[in-house]
Amino acid sequence: MSVPAHMSLVTLGVADLARSTAFYEALGWQRSSASVTGNVTFFRLGSVVLSLYGATELAGDARVQPASSGEFRGVSLAINLISTDEVDRVFAEFLAAGATSVKEPVAMFWGGYSAYVADLDGHLWEIAHNPHSPEWAAPHTE
Repeated sequence: MSVPAHMSLVTLGVADLARSTAFYEALGWQRSSASVTGNVTFFRLGSVVLSLYGATELAGDARVQPASSGEFRGVSLAINLISTDEVDRVFAEFLAAGATSVKEPVAMFWGGYSAYVADLDGHLWEIAHNPHSPEWAAPHTE
């Protein structure tokens, strides 16, 4: 027996659900009709769903202490894009929506191009172009 190699949902604990929902909507992401206003917000991102849920409630559900504000959580989310120009464009759109620049777009030693932003709650998003992407991490083309 083995655990299925599949991820269906990523939940981010947020301080202010309405504010975080508006931030992700400002990126052009569409809120799912399964969302419950004031409780949980869902965004379909390809085959994975991004969920926004109150940080205190999420920590309580897992029976752990919430991370301190600004504390690195040891996790980043990533968007692979088709070109360096797309990285620059998406990086700028995240900043325009209210994200904080963590690492400006830069050519990487391994041949790619990468930037990092933090959302309103400090969750890190890598925005990258990797010309060597494996099939499962192929760049987004829209």
